[in-house]
Amino acid sequence: MDHSATQRRLYDLLNAGDIEGFGALLADGFVEHEETPGLAPTKEGVLEFFRMYRAAFPDLRMDPEDVVASGEKVVARVRATGTHEGEFMGMPATGKSVDVQLIDIMRFDEDGLVSEHWGVVDMLAMMQQLGVVPAGSPA
Repeated sequence: MDHSATQRRLYDLLNAGDIEGFGALLADGFVEHEETPGLAPTKEGVLEFFRMYRAAFPDLRMDPEDVVASGEKVVARVRATGTHEGEFMGMPATGKSVDVQLIDIMRFDEDGLVSEHWGVVDMLAMMQQLGVVPAGSPA
């Protein structure tokens, strides 16, 4: 199985706003290791997160810039962009654009579905771009 192609497909589905199609590629026993306060670290929790994220950033784009596969795991360096047009985690819309980097690691099961996810997002850069956190002075 080409897990890297499946991982790219996941981003394509999110970009298209197809949360249900995205969910179809997650195993029923999916475990999210990048926990979000207030959301279960499960398949349903992740689907709820992306519904919320797409409502806040309706033009969300997640573009994988590097994808590396090794066995059952795939790692991607991703550029996420969007315009903050709706409430996001209690923060009212700002109308500002964001452009942040993230790393996703996904483990696939024997059926080719994502069974686990680990991730890191540059939330500081996102909050600075939204004007919620002041940008630091240049070093």
